[in-house]
Amino acid sequence: MTVKMLIWGVLGVSLFLLLFIVFKKKLGFGWLTMFGAHLVLAALGLYLVNYSGLLSEVYIPLNPATIGTVTVLGLPGVAMLYGLKITLMG
Repeated sequence: MTVKMLIWGVLGVSLFLLLFIVFKKKLGFGWLTMFGAHLVLAALGLYLVNYSGLLSEVYIPLNPATIGTVTVLGLPGVAMLYGLKITLMG
């Protein structure tokens, strides 16, 4: 029970601090639009890599972990996922 309360506490504090930074710096919600665009482009990039036939021997699944990696790292993230897939999965 205490671990669950601790997790909810950390989530609440994190949410409060994120909202504080957004409104204190007057960022508005433009950053959310930019993040959404990066997220869509990451999913589209992975989809194109999987189904274009450029890397026919490897399939990188579309899941939150891979899309998040490509969202944060960009094109080098696709290369990293490709390398990990070949190295770990054969």
